[in-house]
Amino acid sequence: MTDGLYLNHTRHLLMIEPFVPLFVAVGTGFAVLTSRIYSKIGHLDSRVDGIELRIVQDFVSKNDLQLALDRMESHMVRIEDKIDAMANNKCKG
Repeated sequence: MTDGLYLNHTRHLLMIEPFVPLFVAVGTGFAVLTSRIYSKIGHLDSRVDGIELRIVQDFVSKNDLQLALDRMESHMVRIEDKIDAMANNKCKG
């Protein structure tokens, strides 16, 4: 009586064995595909970063930045002069 159960059990194991390499192959293929996708995304990200850096370097020149800083400095000097004049008026009066 137990022989029938053993044969029935081994029959189910024999049906599963052909699918094990298939599952391993599918898993390995998925891992390789995922790895390649992430590699391509990393490569694309570095290229976009390079393009952004080139755009920024070309878009704002050093001369334009220097002119903007000079204008800001002149405005700050004017504000400082006005604050000094107000402080001197309050101290005198």
